[in-house]
This record gives sequence, C-alpha cells and structure tokens, in this order.
Amino acid sequence: MARVVRFHRLGGPEVLCIEDVEVPPPVPGEVRISVKALGLNRAEVSFRAGTYIETAQLPSGLGLEAAGVVESLGQGVEGLAVGDAVSIVPPVSMIRWPTHGELVTVPAGLVVRHPPSLSWGAAAALWMKYLTAYGALVDIARLGSGDFVVITAASSSVGLAAIQIANMVGATAVAVTRTSRKRQALHEAGAAHVIAMAEEDLEARLKHIAGRDGVRVVLEAVGGPIFAPLTAAMSRGGILLEYGGLSPEPTPFPLSTVLAKCLTLRGYLVHEITGNPGKLEEARKFILAGLEAGDLRPVIARTFPFEQIADAYRFLESNEQFGKVVVTI
Repeated sequence: MARVVRFHRLGGPEVLCIEDVEVPPPVPGEVRISVKALGLNRAEVSFRAGTYIETAQLPSGLGLEAAGVVESLGQGVEGLAVGDAVSIVPPVSMIRWPTHGELVTVPAGLVVRHPPSLSWGAAAALWMKYLTAYGALVDIARLGSGDFVVITAASSSVGLAAIQIANMVGATAVAVTRTSRKRQALHEAGAAHVIAMAEEDLEARLKHIAGRDGVRVVLEAVGGPIFAPLTAAMSRGGILLEYGGLSPEPTPFPLSTVLAKCLTLRGYLVHEITGNPGKLEEARKFILAGLEAGDLRPVIARTFPFEQIADAYRFLESNEQFGKVVVTI
C-alpha cells in the first residue's frame, strides 16, 4: 500500500485527499518509482476541475511530474537499474499514469536519470516547463539569435524556462506580467525587457522595444483581449504559440492583422514533444546540456510537504508564485 492523492468529485483544491491504495507492479516496459518530490502544474488544476483535454474517471489520481528512486523494473526495461535517481517526463495521460503519490508507475521511456547535482525538488520541477518552452520556441518557432520573443505569464514556471531558453539561443526575451511587482525579479531571471500590462500600453511598449521589424515569436498563456496588442506588434510572418488560456474573457481573432501580416496563430501542447520519441530525445539532449552548462536553472517558488497538497495547489492558483510549486514526500 502507498499514499496517493485522489479526488472523488470535481472542484477546487478542497476535493483532494490522501488515501492508501495498492500500486500495481510495473508491467513490461514500465518502471515503478519511490517518489521524493512532485512538481505542480496548471494542467492538474484543469483536470481536477473537469476542463482538461482528458476527463477524469472518478475517483481519480492526478499529477504529471515527479522525481524519486527506481523501486522496480518491468520486463524488458533496459538502461535503468533499481536505486537510480530519476525524474519523470510528463505522461500523456493522468488517468493511466498519475504521479501524485509515494509510489508511482510510468512508462520507461519517460524516465530520465537527471544530473546528480539537482535536488529532488529541482528534478521534479524540470521536465514540464522546459519541454513546453523548448517545443514551442526551439522545435516549432526555431527561435534564434536576433529574434525578439514575447513571453506572457512570464513569472510562471514555463515563462521563466522560456526566458532561460531564449537567452541560451541568443534571442531577446520580453517578459509580460500583470503588474510591476515582479519586474525586478524577472530582470534578474534574465528578461531583457519587462512590461506590466496593467500599468503600461502593451502594444506601444512592444513596438518601441522591437522597432520597425516587430516581434517574430510570441509564447502566450493568457488569451483574451491581449491578442489584439500582441499581434499588432508582431512582424510579418510571425508566429504566436498559444499553450494556455488563463483569461476568463473571450479571445477575439484579429483577422485584419493576421491577414495583413501573414501571421501564424497556433495552439500548442507539450504532447507534441513527449509523444514523439525522436523529438523527445532531441529535447532531452538540449535540456540536459543546458543544465550542465548552467544556462538552465530550475526556479522553485515554494515547497510544501505532501500532507499539505491542497494548500500547495491553493498557492499555485493564487498566481502569487514566481517559478515552480513543489511538494516533497
């Protein structure tokens, strides 16, 4: 038996409970891991609320990220050994492979021996944010030297990962946040420019920063009315990658701007990387190289004990965090 996080009805953090359940042994191709730390994501909030891309089958577990020690191996698993310190690339399904528990089972192809210099918390905060940012900026947008990239929700874990990756490839990161309260922290995190959209004219500031050529790449997590000023400041042939939807307001389609500038507005899921073994391997190499060189550094906002999992999610949903929310076991 092992303690796992489950919920029996949809709702807020209050529906989460810790229960003792039997965790089955790994089937061929799987690995069972004794978990030391968990990373929290907005995807789990949506899953718990019933608004995610997959629908929970109640009672349900949840979770996409964890780090720990290999406890047992399924038949046919190679390249890993019992006792290895590993972290988990987010699985495609939280229903099939939930990660919020003391003992979890996941596909061997999603298990990575992470750099030994990382703490358990940092290892658990690794893959979702860097894979999301890498897939959008490097794999799809081909971000590179000389590019301007606008990053909304910049103080989120993905936003901070995107800033680091932009700097790693020689691009100029423009961080967009709600107020100036996090301005200095975002500069210290590597953003060349920071715009507080509740206090400044977003379109005017972007046009001033990027000049007449405009912004080629936008990594966007908010949606809503922000689409108008963002696209107005983009360059001809630019690409906006939407991976979130935090705004409760409708998102207008800026038809005339898209037509005039031949823009690409594209939805993006990290599954485009994690579901493609070749792309995932390239992403792993990029991220591990960045960690080794010190260009990529996981930012932890706050750490909670396992017993306070509901409080950890309340903090995540408060939007007060700067970086990743982590839970330790």
